[in-house]
Amino acid sequence: MYRVVLASRKTVEWIGLLLVAFLFVFPFLWMASTAFKTMPEVLQFPPTLLPETWEWSNFAQAWESGPFLMYTWNSILVAVGILLLQFLTAVPAAYAFARYKFPGRNLLFGLVLIVLMIPGQVIFLPIYVQLSGWGLVNTLWSLILPYAASAFGIFLLRQAFMQVPDEVIEAARLDNASEWKIMWTIMVPMAKPVLVTFGLFSFIYHWNDYFWPLIMTNSDEVRTLPIGISSLHMSDGGTLWNVMMAGNMILILPILVIFFVAQRHIIKAFIYQSK
Repeated sequence: MYRVVLASRKTVEWIGLLLVAFLFVFPFLWMASTAFKTMPEVLQFPPTLLPETWEWSNFAQAWESGPFLMYTWNSILVAVGILLLQFLTAVPAAYAFARYKFPGRNLLFGLVLIVLMIPGQVIFLPIYVQLSGWGLVNTLWSLILPYAASAFGIFLLRQAFMQVPDEVIEAARLDNASEWKIMWTIMVPMAKPVLVTFGLFSFIYHWNDYFWPLIMTNSDEVRTLPIGISSLHMSDGGTLWNVMMAGNMILILPILVIFFVAQRHIIKAFIYQSK
């Protein structure tokens, strides 16, 4: 009787998990299906789940509708540039918060946590005024510099560094290793899964960011891929949903590739943080 109850409970749990997974995956599947349909099939009712005719030319039409190679290059520069700067600022800050005791440490870390709770849209006006004063509006620097430091990265790495045993650090100090060397050659490799996960989150956020590039740029030479995709929204004959969805597929393709390459480290990071 106990085994029957246990089996029924597990079945209900599996069904619940599959339903939740379906709710999350279905919008992506619908986008991918629409990207391969013809426009009449997109508008027909009842809708079809799979395309009756696979229209591969939607991707070519989306790519050729603007300077998408330039948009892609700009997105790579912005996302990678932000990621490198965030690593350079977050690692020393997290190491200091995790391993040093200094006056005002708790106050400063509390300020870092407060920054986590402030939406970026709230402070965009003073940042825009400051960057405009520096003459950086409509440049790639205006997309990179405001995100050079990450409160989320500092918090995440601090938690990872605090889990490194004190004996490891003391042994390195006894071998006359400098604090800089301990940080980059001991702490960083031991927190590699967390670093990879943070890097992935940062890259995805800034690769998909639409708001800030829209505010700070006004020419195609410095605009990023999400802005280019939004230009597909309207045409003379109305919205070409199939072409627009094809553009969105182009936008998320690098993210999917990076996720599948780094998924082993992501799983490790969550296990590492839950210990």
